[in-house]
Amino acid sequence: MAALGEIFVVDDDAAVRDALALVLSLEGYHVRVFSDGNAFLATARARVPACVILDVHMPGRSGLDILRELEADRYPAPVFIISGQGDIPMAVDAIRHGALDFIEKPFDAETVVERVRDAIEARERRAAASNEVLGQHFPGHDQLTPREREVLEQITRGASNKEAGRVLGISPRTIEVHRARIMEKLGAKNAADLVRIVLKDIRI
Repeated sequence: MAALGEIFVVDDDAAVRDALALVLSLEGYHVRVFSDGNAFLATARARVPACVILDVHMPGRSGLDILRELEADRYPAPVFIISGQGDIPMAVDAIRHGALDFIEKPFDAETVVERVRDAIEARERRAAASNEVLGQHFPGHDQLTPREREVLEQITRGASNKEAGRVLGISPRTIEVHRARIMEKLGAKNAADLVRIVLKDIRI
């Protein structure tokens, strides 16, 4: 089986690293594991993998610290955060700092593989299409991260959270987090107001 791409797994728990490396390798991915953030950051800056899976709880630097240093909101590869049920607020914060989505523990192999595959395929589709409808014509465009602009494009197309999540390879809950962030940045009162702010300027 030809390798599908390289995936970086960052977790201080050897059992989690080994389990993720095994299931992803069996699917045809080349997996590189890291037990600490420093080693990961050095490698991630030198080359971009197909996907990153990062534990939110790391010794020394937290997953959030690593995301900030990586500038994950502008990093080309999708980054998943691994979080437990009690870490949901932290996972939401991670999304605001550039993580694509989060994978809740306990997770099963099939779910992880599906989420990773969907995210990589969505990234490839967007790269191939490269036809952002929004352009750069509305006030506040520069305040949005690349991922927020992708979500906004789906909103202006009339996509539901579920539909937008399917296109972008992320969960509907994560779309909702981005939607709230976009509305806050652009000063929109609701989704309809958001669309008016964006499309009004495009039509001029």
